[in-house]
Amino acid sequence: MDTESATPEPSQNEDYWELRLYVAGQTAKSVAAIANLKKYCAQHLQGRYQLEVIDLLVNPQLAEGDQILAIPTLVRKVPVPIRKIIGDLSNEERVLVGLDIRPAGNKLAQ
Repeated sequence: MDTESATPEPSQNEDYWELRLYVAGQTAKSVAAIANLKKYCAQHLQGRYQLEVIDLLVNPQLAEGDQILAIPTLVRKVPVPIRKIIGDLSNEERVLVGLDIRPAGNKLAQ
């Protein structure tokens, strides 16, 4: 399990994202999903997210809590409601819409 936090303490702020990415080892899709998600977080959620990467080959019991049926799966825990995105997260627009993240630099959307 790998946790990356952009801030030392999670906030109760609605503008804070708590993300959990489930992967299975170092498959091409898992590696791509991690790289894509880290890139999007750095670009659009700078300082406003916590990312936890869970390798189900190491901790398979953790899949049950979030009802993971496919991998890689990204789970947005906070803000609620919980949302899930399955795949390598290569489509940035789809990921941002799925997570309800407004692209950085989009002044009209803020």
